[in-house]
Amino acid sequence: MTSNHPKHSYQVEIQWTGNTGQGTLDYRAYDRSHEIQVVGKPLILGSADPSFRGDKTKYNPEELLVASLSSCHMLWYLHLCTTVDIIVVSYLDRAIGKMLETDTGSGRFTEVILQPSITITANSNLEVATHLHDQAHHLCFIANSVNFPVTCEPSIHQALD
Repeated sequence: MTSNHPKHSYQVEIQWTGNTGQGTLDYRAYDRSHEIQVVGKPLILGSADPSFRGDKTKYNPEELLVASLSSCHMLWYLHLCTTVDIIVVSYLDRAIGKMLETDTGSGRFTEVILQPSITITANSNLEVATHLHDQAHHLCFIANSVNFPVTCEPSIHQALD
């Protein structure tokens, strides 16, 4: 049985730029720097987490995963607000991802906590605005794709007129 649901494809190019002249001769011989490129978009400079010999001034995969979850949730939330006349005037999320390293040097995320601070207009329904986070979570493509809990702890305020 074939599905009539739309399918999407995302092409990203990752190029390692960390060859310091010795390639991967040993663990300390190379830099973890790389470039993340999508055609027609600005270049993202990436590296490993500094705990794994990465450059602290560049984005690491762990940060980008947390950012993807936060961004996806926000975009769904904003969309849902438009469908029920909730007017959001500001949205700031300070998301936290927690990862556990194993004895083998591998690791896995154990949870991501989204902590959006949102301001809505005075005439927007605060209770509905709060409940929309559950719906946004269930619709988020990225949250539906990970094998660890993603929780949302929103703080919603109504602007004064």
